[in-house]
Amino acid sequence: MELVGTDAIPLRVAIIGSGPAAFYAADHLLKQDGLKVEIDMFERFPTPYGLVRTGVAPDHHKIKSVTKKFAAVASDPHFRFYGFVEFGKDIALSDLREHHHQILYATGAQTDKRLGIPGEELKGSHAANEFVGWYNGHPDYRDCQFDLSQERAAIVGVGNVAVDVARILCLTPDELAVTDIASHALEALSQSRVKEVYLLGRRGPAQATFTNPEIKELGNLADADISVLPGEAQLGDLSRAALEASDDRATRRKVEILQGYASRKPAGRTRQLFIRFLVSPVELLGNAAGQVVAMRLVKNALYQTEAGTLSHKATDRFEELSIGLVFRSVGYRGTPLPRVPFNERWGVIPNEKGRVIDLETQQPVVGEYCSGWIKRGPTGVIGTNKPDSVETVNCMLEDLAHGSILRPSEPEVSEMEQLVRERQSNYFSFADWLRLDGVEVENGRAEGRPRDKFTRVEDMLAALGR
Repeated sequence: MELVGTDAIPLRVAIIGSGPAAFYAADHLLKQDGLKVEIDMFERFPTPYGLVRTGVAPDHHKIKSVTKKFAAVASDPHFRFYGFVEFGKDIALSDLREHHHQILYATGAQTDKRLGIPGEELKGSHAANEFVGWYNGHPDYRDCQFDLSQERAAIVGVGNVAVDVARILCLTPDELAVTDIASHALEALSQSRVKEVYLLGRRGPAQATFTNPEIKELGNLADADISVLPGEAQLGDLSRAALEASDDRATRRKVEILQGYASRKPAGRTRQLFIRFLVSPVELLGNAAGQVVAMRLVKNALYQTEAGTLSHKATDRFEELSIGLVFRSVGYRGTPLPRVPFNERWGVIPNEKGRVIDLETQQPVVGEYCSGWIKRGPTGVIGTNKPDSVETVNCMLEDLAHGSILRPSEPEVSEMEQLVRERQSNYFSFADWLRLDGVEVENGRAEGRPRDKFTRVEDMLAALGR
C-alpha cells in the first residue's frame, strides 16, 4: 500500500478560513521536504487574508504588507483557493472527509464579548468589531450606522483594537484619505463631529494590553491632543512590585510612555483623546429617545489573586461621563462550526496543541485540527499566528507519520473542484482574486489611495462580469 504524502498519493489538506493562521499553516505544509501535499483553502468571502484585510487598521500599511508573503504561498501549484465558498452551507464536513486526509479550522474569533451592564442595548452603543469591520469594508458590516454627529465617544477596553478605534476617530480627513479605508467610511468620518474620545481601562497602566507601537502612535496625531490623568498614570504598590519582579522592559517602557502623556501640556488641537485607568462602566444612561447620553463609571482598585496575578475590584467611588457614542472592546470569541466540537465557555474549538478534542471522550478527533484565534482565543498580533500554526502543522505531520489520518473515498483534486463548481458556481479562485485586487488598486490610484475596496459581494461578482 502506497504511503500518503507521496507522488502517488499526495496528502490532501482542507483549510477553513484564509487569514494569517490559515496561510502560515499552508506555508509550513508546503515547505516540508519530501512531502507531497495538495491544499484546498475555503473562505466564505470572495476575498482572502481575513483580518489583514478587514481588521488591520487602514493606516497600518506595513502590517498589511504580509499579504505579499501569503500571495506567494497561493501561487504554489499545489495550493487552491476557493473563495465565496462557505463551510456548513456550500460544503459540509462530510464533503471534506470524503476528499481530504486532514482538515484545519482557522476561522478566527468573529463575535464580541458583552459588557453585561444596564443600558448596553441603547442607541449609540456598539461593538468595536462592528466599527472596525465597517471602516475596513467588511461585507457583514458594510451597512452599519454610527452616529458621528455626537461630540463625545468612549471606547471600553485598552487593547490594540480599542486603540485603533480611538485613533481612527481622531485622524483628520487628510490622514484618512491616503489609506485604504472603505470609501463610505472615509466620507462619513470626514463629516464627523466627534471632538472628545475616551479610552477606558479597568486596570492600571502596567496591565494595559495595547502594544508600545500602538500607544506611541496616539501621541503623534496631527490634530488631537492626548491626556492621561497624572494620578492614574502612577503605579500603585502592587503594580510597581510586580513590574520590578518581572523586569518586563516592554511594560516598563509602556508605563513611561503613558506617564509622559500625563505630563504633556495640551497644544490646542481640535480633538482631545483621554486615556483613563482603573475605571469600569457599570451602566449606560439614555434619554427618552433611547439614545445613550452618559456612562456611569466606578473607580477600581487592584488586588492580588491567589494565583499571584493582579485583578481589579470596584470601590464605592463613582463618576458620570457625558457621552453619546460607546464602543465596547473587551474581547472577542469564536463561533461554532457545524458538527465541530466547541467550547462555549471559552469561545474556541477544544484542542491540544491544535488537535481538535472530542468533548465527550476527551480524545483527539482523527484528522481535525485548528489554528489561530479559534484555537487559542483572541490574543497576540498577526505574527503570533505563525508559531501557533507551526505547532498545529507539526502535530498534523506527527499524526500522518503514525497513520492517524482520514481515509477519503475521493482524494483526487479534480473531484473537489467539481464538487465546488456544482455547489457554488460563482466561487473565486486566487486568480479571480488577483483580478479583483488589480481593479481595487487601479481605482484607488485614481484617488491617490492604496486601493478602493469593494465592500459588497455583489459588486465583487459584477467586477468580474458575473
